[in-house]
Amino acid sequence: MIISTVNVNGLRAAARKEEGFLRWLAATDADVVCLQETRAERAQLPEEVIAPPGWHVTLAPARDKGRAGVALYSRIRPDAVRVGFGVEEFADAGRYVEADVAGVTVASLYLPSGEVGTPRQEEKERFMAAFLPYLVGLRERAGAEGREVVVCGDWNIAHREADLRNWKANTRKSGFLPEERAWLSRVFDEAGYVDVVRSLFPDSEGPYSWWSYRGKAFDNDAGWRIDYHVASPGLAAQAKEARVERAAEYGLRWSDHAPVTVHYDV
Repeated sequence: MIISTVNVNGLRAAARKEEGFLRWLAATDADVVCLQETRAERAQLPEEVIAPPGWHVTLAPARDKGRAGVALYSRIRPDAVRVGFGVEEFADAGRYVEADVAGVTVASLYLPSGEVGTPRQEEKERFMAAFLPYLVGLRERAGAEGREVVVCGDWNIAHREADLRNWKANTRKSGFLPEERAWLSRVFDEAGYVDVVRSLFPDSEGPYSWWSYRGKAFDNDAGWRIDYHVASPGLAAQAKEARVERAAEYGLRWSDHAPVTVHYDV
């Protein structure tokens, strides 16, 4: 099973670009694709986006139009699909959707980005506090049913210094705060999940998956690794290859993120 995840930074815009999402989707070898920040409702999207040939599509838009939104594209019809994770505040926030596909629960997550000293950071903290126990329960339920789990998406936290180029300048910024990094450590240490890409690249800087549109961040590879495959140990052990599908040049980008694709031997 090949799974890819990408924050599209607006699905309508990404689909309109000549070298954009639709061309990428037509060429990908992925069996499941997780999207974040779609920022669109079904009625706003063309047929080729909501019903591309050969794909089963689940859209989970946000209640606030033009914000957030997640989606799942699967070549295999899911056995079940669930939106949200049981917390009322985030039930229709366009932050989380999961599907059971061929013995694996695959989820698309768009964790709030936050901004220090604002209500956005408070929202991020509430989300993290509620989401960690859900992750624990998800793994337990899936394991009892003989399924593996992978939560893909934009987690909006760089876990280690190796996960962003200019880490010293970002220690007081949302996305690299000590408390955020400690929370992500709990996802791995307490909840028992595995950072799949880091397990395959244990001694590397990056590979980064997001670069600001400002300045020369992309050209200089001054990026952040915030797009993860967070998997149950059994599935992580079957990860054979991972790649960040970074555009060949700035002008060919269709998002400020790049797809992160992992080949699992299942």
